[in-house]
Amino acid sequence: MKVGIYGQFYHADSGRYIEELLTALDRENINVVIEKNFLSLIQLNKTVKREYSHFSTFEELDSSYDLFFSIGGDGTILKSINYIRDLNIPILGINTGRLGFLATIQKEEIEATISSILKKEYSISPRTVLRIETTPGSDEIGENNFALNEIAVSRKNTTSMITVETWLDDQCLTSYWADGLIISTPTGSTGYSLSCGGPVIVPTTNALVITPIAPHNLNARPLVIQDTTTIKLKVSGRENFFLVSMDSRIATLSNDTLITIKTAPFKISMVELHKDSFLQTLRKKLLWGEDRRN
Repeated sequence: MKVGIYGQFYHADSGRYIEELLTALDRENINVVIEKNFLSLIQLNKTVKREYSHFSTFEELDSSYDLFFSIGGDGTILKSINYIRDLNIPILGINTGRLGFLATIQKEEIEATISSILKKEYSISPRTVLRIETTPGSDEIGENNFALNEIAVSRKNTTSMITVETWLDDQCLTSYWADGLIISTPTGSTGYSLSCGGPVIVPTTNALVITPIAPHNLNARPLVIQDTTTIKLKVSGRENFFLVSMDSRIATLSNDTLITIKTAPFKISMVELHKDSFLQTLRKKLLWGEDRRN
């Protein structure tokens, strides 16, 4: 088995769990390849007790990998898809961060998780990916024009709201007067969209949600649409530029830009252990069914 490992940070409090993961994989004679910058962070940390120079490193991935470990929080997984892209390598997120809807494996469960992986006690959850195109094109967006959670437009350098003209399959929907607009996948429905009043959508649902950010027209509400829909956006406002975000990446576009958003021709594969499920994650992370008063 060949696995890739990626992380953005190496914190002292999570260091021992990273070492535990690498030690467990090494013990099982698994071919481990670590993202080059992340291995440098590990080796530079003075709390590291072992030598990991025998591990290979990668700067780009290919289809030879069987599994990809993301160590951190949900943001680290969102960064990971820049490496995964359309290679269909399953991602398993180990949560050394905070809430973690995507990185569902807790750092204390590493040994048990490795055992489950080797016994193939897991399933693959395919996740919809969004793709953005702009007319005219944008060098800032380039080839990394996709997002696992959401694509959002928002105001820049102003406290004034923007107007977002919105079309669905070339039919006019409305003009949102708001701080911005979020186009979210089911995976992203528990993120930015949820904090702006959007619904939670089960990941296997073939749908997208359009959620306005602080709309001035108060009757504007989140809208669930089919994921085969082509969405077009045109932004205007007092400033000549606005922001577009693709998960954690941000670009600046001018107001004469036409944005087209569709689902990407590939999906991201998330590893789901048999003992876990999306509904269990909802109950645990959102405290559904719990009454903290008692």
